Amino acid sequence: MALKDILPSRLGFGAAPLGNMFRAIPEEEALATVEAAWNDGIRYFDNAPFYGAGLAEIRMGEALKSKPRDDYVISTKVGRIVLDELEQAPRDNGEKGDVFANGRPNKVINDYSADATLRSIEDSLKRLQTDHIDIVWVHDVAQDFYGDEWLARFEEARTGAFKTLDRLRDEGVIKAWGLGVNRVEAVELLLDLDGPRPDGSLLAGRYTLLDHSRALQRLMPKVAERGLGIVVGGPYSSGALVGGPNFEYAPATPEILARVAAIKAIADRHGISMKAAGLQFALANPAVAAVIPGASRPARIAEDTAALAEVIPADFWRELRAAGLVDAAAPLPA
Repeated sequence: MALKDILPSRLGFGAAPLGNMFRAIPEEEALATVEAAWNDGIRYFDNAPFYGAGLAEIRMGEALKSKPRDDYVISTKVGRIVLDELEQAPRDNGEKGDVFANGRPNKVINDYSADATLRSIEDSLKRLQTDHIDIVWVHDVAQDFYGDEWLARFEEARTGAFKTLDRLRDEGVIKAWGLGVNRVEAVELLLDLDGPRPDGSLLAGRYTLLDHSRALQRLMPKVAERGLGIVVGGPYSSGALVGGPNFEYAPATPEILARVAAIKAIADRHGISMKAAGLQFALANPAVAAVIPGASRPARIAEDTAALAEVIPADFWRELRAAGLVDAAAPLPA
C-alpha cells in the first residue's frame, strides 16, 4: 500500500521535541502541544525511542490514550533499545551531538538485528499505550550517525530489521516500513536492493528550501517512479529556516544564515511566512507524501496549519528561482 493511502493528511506531527530536544519541556506543555495538534485536525504522529530515551513516546502515549485508535496513524522507529539501567558515560550521538541531553538518563543501545527489532516494537507499544503501530522506520543507518561504520550497520539492518519489517508488513502486523534517516545515500542504497521491499522512507532535512539538490537529482525521481513516498522530516532545517539558531542539530553557519536572510527578504516583500514557504515547497514534489514539522509549544501547531493554507503568489517562487535560491529542476507549487 502506498504511503499516501496510509497517511490521513499531508501535515503530520514530528515528536522529537517531546523528547526534550534542545531544552527541557514541562510535561503539561508537551501534552498540550499534542492536544493542540489533535484539535487542529492532525492525525499522523511520528516518534522514535531515540527521542529522549523513550520520553517522547511516553508523552505521546499519555496524550493520545483517550483518542479513538482507528482515527490516527502512528509511526515509530527501530534500531535503538532503551534499557532500564542509567547511562554512565557521555553518549555518542554522531552529528546529533547532545540534542537530547535533557531527555531521560536511560542507556540506549544501537541494535538492528531481527530480535532487537521485535523487542523495540514491543517496547514502543508499551510506551505509546497502543496495540499497534502503523509504520515503522529503521532509524539512522547512515553516515551522520555511524561515520565510516555506516555500511556495516546498514548490512546488519538489511539482514535483520529490513527482513523482519518486510514480513510484519506482509502479515498485516504493520502497514508500511522504510528508513528514517538524515542522509539520501542510505535510502538510495535501500531502493537498489533486490529485496526486501520498503514502502517509502522518512527523510529528515534533505528536502527543504535550504537543502534539496542532492535528493532532487536522484532519489525523488526514483521514489516517484516506484509509486513509493517520502515523509519529509525537519522541513524547517532544525529551525534555521524560521529564524532559529540551529541547522542540522548544530549552530547554523554564516552561509546558511545568509541563505535564510535572502529567502526571507523575498518572502517579506510578498507578505509570505517562512513556514508557508518551507512546507509548501516540500509538498510540491510528487514523491512527498507528508511533512512532519516538530513542535514543542501549542502555538506552533496553529502556525503550521495556517502555513499550509496560506496562499503564495507564483511570483514569489519565480523570484526565488531567479535568485538561485531553489534548484532549477525543483517542482514548485502551482
